[in-house]
Amino acid sequence: MNNGMVTILGKLVKKSKKTVAITLLVIMVSVVMTLIPPLILEKIVNRLTGGEMVVLSIAFAYLGMLAVSNILESLQNVMLTVMGQKLTHSVRSEMCGKLSRLQAGYFTRVEPGKITSRFVNDVDAVDTLFSNGIVGMFANACRVVGILAVIFYKSLGLGLLLLCIMPCLFLLTRFIQKRMLKAQMANRAAIGKVNNHVPETIRNMRSIRTLTIQKYMEEKYDVYIEESYRALEKTNFYNSIYSPIVVYLSSCVIAVMMVCSSMGSGMQQFFGITVGSAVAIIAYVGKVFQPIESIGMEIQNIQTAIAGIKRIDEFLEEEEAPLYKEEEAQGTDVKFEHVSFAYTPEHKVLDRISFTVKEGENVTLVGRTGAGKSTVFRLLLGLYQPQEGTVTIGGVDAGRISGAKRRYFLGYVEQQFHPCMGTVEDQITLFDPAFDRKAVEETVEMVGLHDKILALPQGYDTPMEHADFSQGELQLLSIARAMVAKPKIMLLDEITANLDSVTEARVLEVLKKASEGRTVISISHRIHEKMQQGRLIAIGDGSAAG
Repeated sequence: MNNGMVTILGKLVKKSKKTVAITLLVIMVSVVMTLIPPLILEKIVNRLTGGEMVVLSIAFAYLGMLAVSNILESLQNVMLTVMGQKLTHSVRSEMCGKLSRLQAGYFTRVEPGKITSRFVNDVDAVDTLFSNGIVGMFANACRVVGILAVIFYKSLGLGLLLLCIMPCLFLLTRFIQKRMLKAQMANRAAIGKVNNHVPETIRNMRSIRTLTIQKYMEEKYDVYIEESYRALEKTNFYNSIYSPIVVYLSSCVIAVMMVCSSMGSGMQQFFGITVGSAVAIIAYVGKVFQPIESIGMEIQNIQTAIAGIKRIDEFLEEEEAPLYKEEEAQGTDVKFEHVSFAYTPEHKVLDRISFTVKEGENVTLVGRTGAGKSTVFRLLLGLYQPQEGTVTIGGVDAGRISGAKRRYFLGYVEQQFHPCMGTVEDQITLFDPAFDRKAVEETVEMVGLHDKILALPQGYDTPMEHADFSQGELQLLSIARAMVAKPKIMLLDEITANLDSVTEARVLEVLKKASEGRTVISISHRIHEKMQQGRLIAIGDGSAAG
């Protein structure tokens, strides 16, 4: 395991010492209790074959030991489940923390479906690794050792016979499990593709229908499902042939033991079997092959989880956004000084651009598509750091303004409104308790949506999925989201691009109110022309002017 998983596991063990100790104790006691019932059964059978009466207490002891053994085994499974849940919680918590510290570039580079797959499928695999993998294999290995010790004590010949067979069984297990691991990894890769394909299809459903490429999307989905099916089919095939082989081998061992024990006094003495011990040994042989079979399955679980662990470790090793000492901005002057930025080494988006926006000024960024206008906003928001030059707000590096205070400095209105799970009020506050209902209502009044929201079934408490907003109203809701914190700088990114002229006029009227007394930087020729204020700053061709 990588340091990431080792660290998480170490924290879990340290935090749950009592649970770990109880789990280990239950496993050891369960192993011991598994060995006792066949020994009692041996005494019962020997008494019966010798013509003696079976004492009732021995019969009850046998039944009682069976019950205790089964109860302890069930308790072991419960403890392993609890430990697995604790581990799952720890891993997902660590991954969520990591997610919040990642650079913005990670989310443009990695598909959402693959990120989801790591949080769901890979973490579940880690749960299986520790609940049914390593810990389960340890418990079953203890059972095998204990049973072999008893068998050697009861029958030296049978013990040696089992020692000869077990390496062959182990090699067979490894042979099958290696092929199962390969199939499992292929299945996980296919599932990752499916997980990404479905949300991508849903998100782009309008375009898919408009371009009538439903058939193509269906075929792509079928290809991914087929890949998963083929891989899973291989896994099921190897899984189906393994158990019958183990059962057949156990039957062969018992048959060889019976035949050899009846071949003269020398063999009888070597195998050392009475009627009672034969019954006990048959029970032990069944018990020794069962954990060996389980170990084989646990090896599969471990190997299956290895791929998940590698993917989780890769995620935990992703480069994080740099940590800076937070500083307090003095004013709202925005300065770009010789800024260069590239998303990839091959393509430089901004090349040594410089411009200044004074406090209270209203400017519009212009330039060809792909010139880097939206990148300017991302640098101001601290989502990215320039490779060269500096981006400052009020004399402070944009990336050094704390996340908690950035919302009060920068109000960002995107081209499209992105809803979150929650009520209509939550769309504006984004679950920030600093904004009460009064602050929300004042902001909504300003953008002209108060009456619309009050007309909803539950007003501001209406779940967003039950609220019927038009495209223009969603854009007004986006402005309200930015304005509720009363930011000193407004960033407007083509916010009227998808609106009709009537709705656009309504949004622009709201923007005029929102712009009063603030620094405003927008990306839109239409806003500049309609509002007839401010200056233009050209972005692109290695320079910025204005």
